[in-house]
Amino acid sequence: MFRRDTPQEAQFRNEVRTWLEANLPHALRGRTTRPHPDELMPFYHTLSRKGWIAPHWPKKYGGMGATLNEQIIMAAEMAHVGAPNLPVQGLNHIGPILMEFGNEAQKARHLPPIIEGSLIWAQGYSEPGAGSDLASLSTRAVPQGDHFVVNGQKIWTTWAHHADWIYALVRTDPEAQPRHAGISFLLIDLHSPGIKVRPIKTIAGDDEFAEVFFDNVVVPAENLVGKLNDGWRIANALLGHERIATSNPQFSLMALERIRTMARASGVIADPAFQDRLAAASINVTALSALFSHAVELANSEKSPGPEASIIKIYGSELLQSLNELLIEAAGGFASADKPIATQFGEVDVATPFLQARRVTIYGGSSEIQRNVVARRVLNLPN
Repeated sequence: MFRRDTPQEAQFRNEVRTWLEANLPHALRGRTTRPHPDELMPFYHTLSRKGWIAPHWPKKYGGMGATLNEQIIMAAEMAHVGAPNLPVQGLNHIGPILMEFGNEAQKARHLPPIIEGSLIWAQGYSEPGAGSDLASLSTRAVPQGDHFVVNGQKIWTTWAHHADWIYALVRTDPEAQPRHAGISFLLIDLHSPGIKVRPIKTIAGDDEFAEVFFDNVVVPAENLVGKLNDGWRIANALLGHERIATSNPQFSLMALERIRTMARASGVIADPAFQDRLAAASINVTALSALFSHAVELANSEKSPGPEASIIKIYGSELLQSLNELLIEAAGGFASADKPIATQFGEVDVATPFLQARRVTIYGGSSEIQRNVVARRVLNLPN
């Protein structure tokens, strides 16, 4: 990482590393795809009981209330041990949004189950005709007294086929201009009548995403977060949290370790030209860690990430792709293997993370959209 630990932080790092070594099952380490909930959630529960499941949450909501440096240390140590990717839609997305925009009843009902891991959340943003142009979404929620009636479809919803709840952007005023002015933010129980969920198998061979269909789904009015037709403001705040979370240096640190292992096994580690590229990659990961720490500092100050989130999303996602391209180079003739490669230094999965990394510049807002945000909101360039 990019900084030295104080003695107190070094003690905390050692505690985290020792605890993870003792409590993270070996079967979960180094996984390139997110394990099935039956495998993954027991570790989530163990981490929750330890009090470490939400380092960035305030203690009053059941979080760890960790300092910025403690959060960075935990990310690094999770990467060091090869910890799996936890379901973060609750922890990193809807949880912080409810703390900022939710009412007390919503916080009391939904935050404890996220900490406990008794309920899993999914995100309902993208639609077949509304991805990068999210303001054109067509899923409707018609207010009818004490409830809404929801009809439409969402797609690319991470873990929706395993989730219990979904937070969704819905159109509540089809006549509003501009289009984003008629969008609201709803919490929807995925076990409600009229909902169908269909998993999507990706090019990497996992079923990380799903489609969700809403057919006259009744949603209580109390599940509206914020004001009616004010969902766009909330959505943008949530996207800031999401863009930061997807750029967590844990993923790049794990990719860097795979490159080093594969390069030692293939012998390319002795090539001076490859050493230069590996050194440059290491420097870039350190830079990402510094960017991430700044973003976390903003979040700790209870400031919704703004254009900073777009900058870190561009840098983090494109770095992860370049790291996996370097991994392919390190593997040489073995790069085409569709199964983990056995080496004297341990197994290395090359193809799966390379294929998975193709999508990271798309979800959470494509790189093209992020550059538009930076151009307009940071550089004040004309439309």
